[in-house]
Amino acid sequence: MYSDIRQFVNALEAAGELKRVRAKVDPVLEIAAIADRVSKMRAPRLPAQRTQATDPRFCGLGGPAVLFENVEGSDIPVLINAFGSYRRMEMALGLDEHGHTAGGFEALAAKIAELTKPEPPKGLADLLAKVKQFAPLLRIPPKRMRGSGACQEVVLRGDAIDLTRLPLIKCWPHDGDFAALGYPADVNDGIEGLGRGAEWDARHRGRYITLGGIHTIHADDEGNAKPSSHNIGMYRVQLLGKQRMAMHWHMHHDGARHWRSWKKLGKPMPVAIALGGESVLPYAATAPLPPGLSELLLAGFLNRRGIEMVRGKTVPIWVPANAEIVIEGFVSEQAGFIGWEPDGSEPDRLEPGENSNHKVHNSNPGIGAGAVFEGPFGDHTGFYSLPDRYPLLTVTAITMRREPVYPTTVVGLPPQEDYFLGKATERIFLPLLRTLLPDIEDYDLPMFGAFHNCAVLKIKKSYPLHGRRVMHGVWGAGQMAWTKTIFVVDQHVNPHDTSAVFAEASKHCDPGRDIEQVWGPLDILDHAAPRLGAGMKVGFDCTMKIAGEEVGGGAWAGAGSLSSSRGAVADREQLARNVRSLPDVLATSFAFGDTGWLLVQLDKSRGGQSADFIDVLGEEATKRGWTLPPFVVVLGPEAPGFADGSASDGALFHWMAHSDASRDWRRLRIGQDQTLVIDATPKMAGDEAHGQPVRKWPPVLRVSEEIRARVEGRWGEYGVGQ
Repeated sequence: MYSDIRQFVNALEAAGELKRVRAKVDPVLEIAAIADRVSKMRAPRLPAQRTQATDPRFCGLGGPAVLFENVEGSDIPVLINAFGSYRRMEMALGLDEHGHTAGGFEALAAKIAELTKPEPPKGLADLLAKVKQFAPLLRIPPKRMRGSGACQEVVLRGDAIDLTRLPLIKCWPHDGDFAALGYPADVNDGIEGLGRGAEWDARHRGRYITLGGIHTIHADDEGNAKPSSHNIGMYRVQLLGKQRMAMHWHMHHDGARHWRSWKKLGKPMPVAIALGGESVLPYAATAPLPPGLSELLLAGFLNRRGIEMVRGKTVPIWVPANAEIVIEGFVSEQAGFIGWEPDGSEPDRLEPGENSNHKVHNSNPGIGAGAVFEGPFGDHTGFYSLPDRYPLLTVTAITMRREPVYPTTVVGLPPQEDYFLGKATERIFLPLLRTLLPDIEDYDLPMFGAFHNCAVLKIKKSYPLHGRRVMHGVWGAGQMAWTKTIFVVDQHVNPHDTSAVFAEASKHCDPGRDIEQVWGPLDILDHAAPRLGAGMKVGFDCTMKIAGEEVGGGAWAGAGSLSSSRGAVADREQLARNVRSLPDVLATSFAFGDTGWLLVQLDKSRGGQSADFIDVLGEEATKRGWTLPPFVVVLGPEAPGFADGSASDGALFHWMAHSDASRDWRRLRIGQDQTLVIDATPKMAGDEAHGQPVRKWPPVLRVSEEIRARVEGRWGEYGVGQ
């Protein structure tokens, strides 16, 4: 681990993990397009052997970190993809051969496992060993320093504040442009302090802070010199004006919970956005800690000493002393909540619990005081998260080092930098997950699931419906509760081998018997959910079945069997040709096992077209005696990989993103067997089903042709590799 960004950059460069780009680059779309391409390249070095074993297909990806030294419109260099490989994550957390815990994530997880299961000492020698084991924990609380820190060598207040001088990046073409997605262009008209005009739109609209640590405290800690509620989150923050930003957070995040406490109190919420600092801080800010446990403690544990903190200059918030840049300000408590649509404009009013003494006039009465229409934003789901109402942040100070470095990231279709941050959590937090759910022996958060969409759990099955018990345990376990799809496999199955997992589903998961479906909360970025943040979760029990698991009357024909009559597809190629002959089918592909998953690409152009195809598929299979596999996934024309036969990963990604089981699943009965058909096409009006609506559907993220051509033409000039 490293005490600041400069040390980390020097270490990365010495290890061959960083490229410097001296050519002038544009923070509007160009930097992000370069980083997106780099992230799909081979990484300079592989991680620890045990890390490779937990992600054998993708452990070598990530490309190099990139330091852009000549950024248009700013004199501050931009660092991107610094955490964008397993090896660099190991370096950042001190888990490489030069760090405190050689051996990668698994070695750190083993240490955490020891700490979570302490045993009483058996003698003096054992006692001394325990003291040595736990003594480092005494050094992990934050160190609150007097005076100023390195992050406050330059202090800008009042008219000197100009956020446009910082090299915030615009990642994707429609970022911040809600009119491009069909929303009224004038939604934010009348809100004071926002940039406007053609030049603003061209150079500044849609630029975001994407790798900032958002420091907040609960209103109950107001005036507390050592606030126990101090939280660090990592949320996007949109540039709106020289001193205005939009604060975006999900309703279940601690930052949003803190904001609601200040809203109830009737006071604006102080906030500090810290960029840079100790190399462990970005990871700590993303870690799924329970409420009340500060990320500063985790950062101190990983850092092997407390994070040095100093008081903000204009807000009552402690900030990392070694940060590069800190943006201070106050978030309006007057803003209404999310779920607002311009076509259902609300009056300028207060939400229940707000203090009427703090209401101010807004000449845009629809969206309400203290709020702004934020977004859209190209998100880690691979799609734009749609715009909504979020509170305004008024900046009161910018502090920085004399020659700062601006760290940032781009999120989008994986793998990106956030993939490796998330996989670090998967491995490091396994011991903590097992304290809640000891039945879980291992798990995997696959790339195609974008983390919140899918988890694969390995258990040692001991009794009937054991897999379903574990599913429900995960759906009640902290941040894992947002998991949309779960696969449970037996002890002999490698959960990190996607093909093996789906082969087990083909063999042991009867679509009419072995799938658990429950209503529950979902990530608000899930555009397929029939309602904002709410929809259906599903669990596939892929374990070998035993007596007592005849759920819903489904027959049991001995351990490992699907049913008494299920047969394998005798001629998969012939079936694929048969299905390709049906109307509107562009392509078909089989994947994942002996009985297989059939992937169908549909030339969809109207609502209800998928349902019509499923009807035709069932009719033709019955009439012609086709044996269908247990699972059929229907995809839209944009799903990748059909042309070259590599459709599996892309198909799974689109399935997870474009489907909700409450609306988009159909079961066909062909003879005695059931086939689950999953409609994973983009939805539109006319695709409503089973009483479940279709919400606005976002486009997939794509680099514009203009930027793609520019980056392609300049690629050799950048010097970042092939």
